[in-house]
Amino acid sequence: MTATGGRKTTTAEAERGRTGLFGRLGPGAYGPLPVLIGLAAIWTIFTVANPRFLSPVNLTNMMLQIAAVGTISVGIVLVLLLGEIDLSVGSVSGFAAGVMAVLSVKAGLPAVPAILCGILVGLVIGAFNGLVVTRFGVHSLVVTLAGLLGFQGALLYVLGDTGTINLRDPIITGLAGTFFPPLVGWVAAAAVIAAYAAAVFSGRRRELAAGLERPLAPVVVRVVAVAAAVLAGVAVLNADRGLPLAVVIFLGFVVVFHLITKKTRFGRYLFAIGGNAEAARRAGIKVERVRVAAFTLCSALAAAGGILAASRLLAVNQSSGSGDILLNAIAGPVIAGTSLMGGRGSVWSALLGALVIGSISNGMDLLAFDSSIKFMVTGAVLLVAATIDAVASRRRRAT
Repeated sequence: MTATGGRKTTTAEAERGRTGLFGRLGPGAYGPLPVLIGLAAIWTIFTVANPRFLSPVNLTNMMLQIAAVGTISVGIVLVLLLGEIDLSVGSVSGFAAGVMAVLSVKAGLPAVPAILCGILVGLVIGAFNGLVVTRFGVHSLVVTLAGLLGFQGALLYVLGDTGTINLRDPIITGLAGTFFPPLVGWVAAAAVIAAYAAAVFSGRRRELAAGLERPLAPVVVRVVAVAAAVLAGVAVLNADRGLPLAVVIFLGFVVVFHLITKKTRFGRYLFAIGGNAEAARRAGIKVERVRVAAFTLCSALAAAGGILAASRLLAVNQSSGSGDILLNAIAGPVIAGTSLMGGRGSVWSALLGALVIGSISNGMDLLAFDSSIKFMVTGAVLLVAATIDAVASRRRRAT
């Protein structure tokens, strides 16, 4: 405790004072503020270079592009919080989509069971990865690197000689092809804003009841800022084709897993193990079970992302899950503040990081940049973010 103006201040209050308005919104000292500033700069540069960048049509297409990769990133956040990595998510996403396509098109299975089977494939793969990591002590980098190679081959095997399976079931194609009318978008926006405001003010009441002083003005500013962002986003989407179902699915995963990581015992265990696995074990946490669960959920979300990608492309082929999907899925959360060292991050980094990576890729596509340039720019951004994370982690350990 420290003395301030004749009154004793708790450590929690002192920490709150250092982090300020944005400290509670994200993983870093300034929360998502640096990422939002960077995103605004990216949008400004590309808009100046090509005014079509901020058009409703282009922004809607960009949101559809990032929905699949962002869904995969949500699962990546879970393993990153443990200080682990999963390099197989791209291959798993393609393989799960391939299983769904074969069952739907070749076996004639209805859409919903086919989709569930694809996600089940992801669950089984994730559980296998987690068990190998925990029971045999093989580093997750090696286990999932083997999966990256193995499940690429598995995709080729299930696709067979044709190499491409076109999706025709309206339920499957509708995952990325459904757009809600404007009224539904506005109602959804109002519900999101109301729920967020209720959660924020409820949290403030609990803190006041616990004797923690928290000014009202920053809380109101947060609610107003989120409300403005939500309303602006819905307005842009409604100006084109409406709110896409794929975006709703992606945001739904973000919200659900944010609540899981922040409000449940499992979420607290993720942070505890990522911060110090041995201390967590001595505290009675079943470290192996949590790791297996995290890898299982990660691969399941990779499967869901692969299915969304297949729905958007209306097909599954030999390149599904390959290319820059793995790079973007990992780069997004890291760029947005989730630490590679474990124990620090937020599921919201999957959304913010996907927006950053998607904006860079989309903007360079509009400017007709070569793929080589896109890869180099994305890699450079990831390297800078990882370097900043490493420096910040070293400073925290030093203090």
